[in-house]
Amino acid sequence: MSDEELVQLRRQAEQGDPDAVAQLVEHAAEREDADELRRLAAAGSSDAVDELVELAAANGDRDELRRLAATGSRDAADVLQDLDEEE
Repeated sequence: MSDEELVQLRRQAEQGDPDAVAQLVEHAAEREDADELRRLAAAGSSDAVDELVELAAANGDRDELRRLAATGSRDAADVLQDLDEEE
């Protein structure tokens, strides 16, 4: 995806286009772009939250999981609990 296409998708997402949001989430997840996923999650994308949880779990990023759990992600809280039980 070119930079220009990415800018256009972001514009569409900001205007409420759910398909653009989905494409941005997919693209960010493929690149493991936590910053983009955080931005999308902050804008209300539950799919972005799910991808952040998966990325944080894969990387053992407890700080990110705690942050997500604090914002209400039950999945992040569950992953944290699983990590704690493994220790």
